[in-house]
Amino acid sequence: MDLQQFYWDIPPITRFYCTACFLTTLAVRMELITPFQIYFNPVLIFRGLQIWRLFTNFLFFDNFGFHFFFRMLFTYHYCRSLEEGSFRGHTSDLLFLILYGGVVMTLLSILLYFNLTIHFLGDALTMMIFYVWSRRNRFGQMRFLGLFVVMAPYFPFVLLAFGFILNVSVAQDIFGIVTGHIYYFLVDVFPKHPNGFKLLDTPKVLKRLFDEDETEHYVAERPDDLGDLDEQELQRR
Repeated sequence: MDLQQFYWDIPPITRFYCTACFLTTLAVRMELITPFQIYFNPVLIFRGLQIWRLFTNFLFFDNFGFHFFFRMLFTYHYCRSLEEGSFRGHTSDLLFLILYGGVVMTLLSILLYFNLTIHFLGDALTMMIFYVWSRRNRFGQMRFLGLFVVMAPYFPFVLLAFGFILNVSVAQDIFGIVTGHIYYFLVDVFPKHPNGFKLLDTPKVLKRLFDEDETEHYVAERPDDLGDLDEQELQRR
């Protein structure tokens, strides 16, 4: 399979977001723009009317390097897994998840701006996507550092704890986990309770945009859709 065929085989939401992140980083690397022109700043957004910052702060992880490529690979893998798994045939629902996450994280950033300044929310969005994936693949087993096997729903918290141990900022991971859990509860948990109902649903305009029906979107992924298992673990299963 050539590179062009591989690219166009990527589902549309994953392809668009990863491409936008890559092109934004490339523009920064070529000095067409600077991070100072795209970072999140409520004062510049609302007083300076620099509305693009609401979107561009989700598109820049870092300059080309280990962190950038790791986050891009992480985002690509789990976003594509969701798009081809529980969101298969319901692209509008995945788009709504990302839009919902962007709105919630932006509101949190505004509320906490003077106490906790976060300039770029791409890492938080990636963690939200991974959290939703982990909840919808609750039978999945993942290896941490190649040593410990952790059930998928607990893995985001393992990464969070590891960040604390390394004494690095975990604010974005917390944002992603909180936002992802709210979505998971409102979409996958509460509606299934005896007196539950849907509190969060994809707008009809998005469904029409993708020419989709309005049937229930959630289809549980197979228990063997485990993501990052090694070969020996797969053979044991």
